[in-house]
Amino acid sequence: MDGPRGNGELCLVTGATGYIGGRLVPELLEAGYAVRCLARSPEKLRDHPWAHRVEVVQGDVTDPQSMAVALKDVAVAYYLVHALGKGPEFEATDRRAAEIFAACAEEAGVRRIVYLGGPVPPEEADQELSPHLRSRAEVGRILQSSAVPTAVLRAAMIIGSGSASFEMLRYLTERLPVMVAPRWVRTLVQPIAVRDVLRYLVGCASLPAEVDRGFDIGGPDVLSYRDMMQRYAWVARLPRRLILPVPVLTTRLSSLWVGLVTPVPPGIARPLAESLRHEVVCQENDITRYVPDPPEGRVGFERAVGLALQRIREADVSTRWSSASVPGAPSDPLPTDPGWAGGSLYADRRARVVDATPGELWRVIEGIGGENGWYSFPLAWAVRGWMDRLLGGVGLRRGRRDAARLRAGDSLDFWRVEEIEPGRLLRLRAEMRLPGPAWLELMIGRDARGRTVYLQRAVFHPHGLAGHAYWWGVSPFHAAVFGGMARNIAAAAEHRPGGGA
Repeated sequence: MDGPRGNGELCLVTGATGYIGGRLVPELLEAGYAVRCLARSPEKLRDHPWAHRVEVVQGDVTDPQSMAVALKDVAVAYYLVHALGKGPEFEATDRRAAEIFAACAEEAGVRRIVYLGGPVPPEEADQELSPHLRSRAEVGRILQSSAVPTAVLRAAMIIGSGSASFEMLRYLTERLPVMVAPRWVRTLVQPIAVRDVLRYLVGCASLPAEVDRGFDIGGPDVLSYRDMMQRYAWVARLPRRLILPVPVLTTRLSSLWVGLVTPVPPGIARPLAESLRHEVVCQENDITRYVPDPPEGRVGFERAVGLALQRIREADVSTRWSSASVPGAPSDPLPTDPGWAGGSLYADRRARVVDATPGELWRVIEGIGGENGWYSFPLAWAVRGWMDRLLGGVGLRRGRRDAARLRAGDSLDFWRVEEIEPGRLLRLRAEMRLPGPAWLELMIGRDARGRTVYLQRAVFHPHGLAGHAYWWGVSPFHAAVFGGMARNIAAAAEHRPGGGA
């Protein structure tokens, strides 16, 4: 990406484990900036290809002490976090975090804040905005109220491989050739390609000090959601879709409908659907005074879709909407003390000798989940996934970022990769709705005769009576689910080229 050279100035990127933050970091490095990443769980950044080139600090935007440390000596601070999907209190959480960030940035002498927010339709500024758009606008005002010059970029719908908006559009179009759709499919939107968003974010680092304002950013096309679905179908070489808008689908009903059809859970689908009630078209294009368009112009909608689909086909999706942690999911690591004193800890253990090399077995383990499945009773996993969706969880359909490779922090259906030691250990932490945290460990060892051994351990820490009841209620099914998984993983390794069978 062409852009200003940073001359080694230090940039802080909050939200570096998220969709935009994870893509912005390498662009800033390429532009010549030094980068510090703020993360609540720094280990999630460990396996990114750029991890060795950045400084990572642990902290949270709602913690003033950690923010003071993170902002020390920072020239440009990127605010790329928000509480989307974090329940009814997300507006208060967003407000408190923005106030802390603005005050700490001012105290640290930061020369510029850059914030990526959402658009505010001018004709509806005095009317009831969706909570999502209202909170985004409020965060922008809070950051601009500090003494630090702030650039607020207002983007409507970001089109790129792995973005929540793109995944929603993709699955609705691909799975429903005929659909009864909510009224918002007629609403005009000005989408923008993720590469243009990144170009603007990097460019804002070198804005003149007197620039302290918001900018609308968008691509060259203004389209209705129905138009975008038809154009997506054309780019993806699908038949033209029959789309019938009806007035009876409320925002809540349409978000549940989106949650059933797409991998995007209702907690995220609902704010996106609520935002689509409003026409979100750029009212100005002033950003080009400071960050000019490239010679070929901004990326159009159809090209953005084509580029995203190419990335998906080539398994080259660097970040996804699910890169960020699921709200409410446990974040504490698996208790490992032999005599753990924190309460009950249930475990299901399996071990099998495998007539295959450790390398063949590891390739099966690292490829688990997503389209490859879980090598177990399919109906049981499907039912558990649907139950999770009905309870507001993520379900099984998040899939994988990459079909063959995993890294720490990756989402994997309703699990998260907590630890990976290539060739030895894959530890997954559950992000499904459970009465207590749970983990699944897949390991490789050797027995006394030097044979490859597959080791599997499911661990559950019950919270209260409901947690104990849950474990004993599902334990009769463990032989089919976990026992079947161990047998089938071993068999898959033995039948791989180079395996023993």
